Amino acid sequence: MMSMTALFRLIVCLIALQSCQLMAQDRLVVFAAASLSNALIEINQQFEQNTGIQIRQSFAASSTLAKQIENGAPADIFISADTLWMDYLANQFPIIQSSNRPILSNSLVLIAPKGQAFAVQLNAQYKLPEQYSGKLCTGETESVPVGIYAKQALTYLHWWDGLKGRIVGAQDVRGALNFVERGECIGIVYLTDAMQSNKVQILATFPAQSHSAIVYPAAAVSAQKNGQRYLQFLNTETAKQIFQKYGFTLK
Repeated sequence: MMSMTALFRLIVCLIALQSCQLMAQDRLVVFAAASLSNALIEINQQFEQNTGIQIRQSFAASSTLAKQIENGAPADIFISADTLWMDYLANQFPIIQSSNRPILSNSLVLIAPKGQAFAVQLNAQYKLPEQYSGKLCTGETESVPVGIYAKQALTYLHWWDGLKGRIVGAQDVRGALNFVERGECIGIVYLTDAMQSNKVQILATFPAQSHSAIVYPAAAVSAQKNGQRYLQFLNTETAKQIFQKYGFTLK
């Protein structure tokens, strides 16, 4: 026969378990590309105020986040800076296939430290590797979305071979931006990131045809009931206005 002490402990454990489950229902974990951090911090604050649902947010390169989710990180929402890493996860998480949709697009720009700007022509006749002797920073060109786009654009302009030995690969687009802000190099980042810094100057915007379309897909990664509610909120006028304020183009 169960003692009163054992019964009391069991009741306490059951109450604690139920409380944890209720707390989990009122909490949402959002993994998003680093370039979205400014906009999403503001959007998530609005979502919390409107719904009472607490957001835990993690920002990094889409490649890093996708690998973390693959290895069991407890994410409910994933917003990638390209379709490549979303598709990578969709092969393992069927729920992504049913909720995945593009929400934003962006542009790719060449930047320099403020006060160190120079004239650039974005065509194959202009030889940036000959005109510029320093380093160029962007994301890792084989895995980080901004770096992948940058390599495509440099290849399109026939600049890749002359610059590849001088490229510094950062873990994400914010890391690349920081290098340029410190005056260490020029860089290739998203327009939205360059717009947030008063320490860099935009030299030029790469033509859309020079790289794959920069698309941000969003999807639910778990069956958490508030996931769909969050995805719907990203399509509200409140969220759209915030995205546009930070320079994103709506899909």
